Amino acid sequence: MEKEISIGLLGLGVVGSGVIQIINDHQEELQHQLGHTIKVGKVLVRDIEKVRDIKIDKNVLTTNPDDVINNDDIDVIVEVIGGIEEAREHMLKAFAAKKHIVTANKDLIALHGPELEKAAQENGCDLFYEASVGGGIPLLRSLSAGLVSDRINQVMGIVNGTTNYILTKMDEDGQSYEDALADAQALGFAEANPTADVEGLDAARKMVILARLSFLTDVELDDVEVEGISNLSIADLEYGKKLDLTMKLIGFANRRNNQVEVSVQPTFLPISHPLSSVKNEYNAVYVNADAVGETMFYGAGAGGLPTATAIMSDVVETIKNMLLGVNGNQLIKPSFTKELTPPENKISQFYLRLHVKDEIGAFASISELFNQRSISFERILQTPKNNGSLAEVVVVTHLTSLSNFQEALEQLDELSVVKEVKSYFRVEGDA
Repeated sequence: MEKEISIGLLGLGVVGSGVIQIINDHQEELQHQLGHTIKVGKVLVRDIEKVRDIKIDKNVLTTNPDDVINNDDIDVIVEVIGGIEEAREHMLKAFAAKKHIVTANKDLIALHGPELEKAAQENGCDLFYEASVGGGIPLLRSLSAGLVSDRINQVMGIVNGTTNYILTKMDEDGQSYEDALADAQALGFAEANPTADVEGLDAARKMVILARLSFLTDVELDDVEVEGISNLSIADLEYGKKLDLTMKLIGFANRRNNQVEVSVQPTFLPISHPLSSVKNEYNAVYVNADAVGETMFYGAGAGGLPTATAIMSDVVETIKNMLLGVNGNQLIKPSFTKELTPPENKISQFYLRLHVKDEIGAFASISELFNQRSISFERILQTPKNNGSLAEVVVVTHLTSLSNFQEALEQLDELSVVKEVKSYFRVEGDA
């Protein structure tokens, strides 16, 4: 007789509703994959009487977490309540009750992933979180399984759709940051409080997860250098166009000589770079590995159904493990001692915008300062300011170390011809 597999949900927001919709609409495909039907047994909600877009029997709803966590009929729990401490507490109790867990909770996995994975293994349970990075893009399983035999050297990409939408509108439509953010909020791409997105924290948490899987080392959130987009100027984006560069909020995870660098920062890319063509709310991650070379994963980085699709892929994987009797064996322990890359080994090009005195010899003194530090310029733009006493100078350097560039910036402050350093950004790719 065909077995019915019951799953429980912690949360019934946009993503949880998407999970139920996929189970209802794609039951035939799921049965074909598993040889069993899937049903939703219990769903934790805060208000049973709330009007919902998804049709669901109210008898399935509960406000008591134990009705899901300690329910003997439930095999797999999907955690989509979000947040950190409450979700962590529920998940640890669920593992103790021998329940497998699928989650989309990037914040929790970034902060407590190793602890939760250990608890899952100790209880013979699966913990999967494909949906925590990249929405519906099948990224994490590609890194941990598809490229398992390769050595990944770099993961870089656009992992926050809100900021990518804002930057697209600023770059293509000339909107101010404030207007682009307001549009993103009106369309539901940005929260009422957008801080986590626009200041880079959301992307940083995702990069922690990507770095752990890619480099098999215990990267933590405090290891990530984070800078957001709230202080970007339209002027820099316009100069970028003149230099054939596009601005993106890029998450980096680089490994060189067993040293690891993880960061999130506004970055100029050449318009020929694959990531430059990623527009609006879409996400894309560019992976460089020894054997496979360069690959890119692209798709919808958020949204109820794309995220629910990633969750259901994990649910199917968990059920397949149940049928084979191999749950709790997917834990990948760190294989390398974490060594962070020092500034002198962080190599990049840099974009720099200055206001300087519009007088003979001003730029020569700036060039001499950089020459003394063995930093050469690849591109140079100079524009007189309206008042006639200042000029705006934009340069793109050749490759140099972060520490060398930062020391040059400190010396610029001491030059009498330099009025102000307006901005500087990393430049990746062949600028």
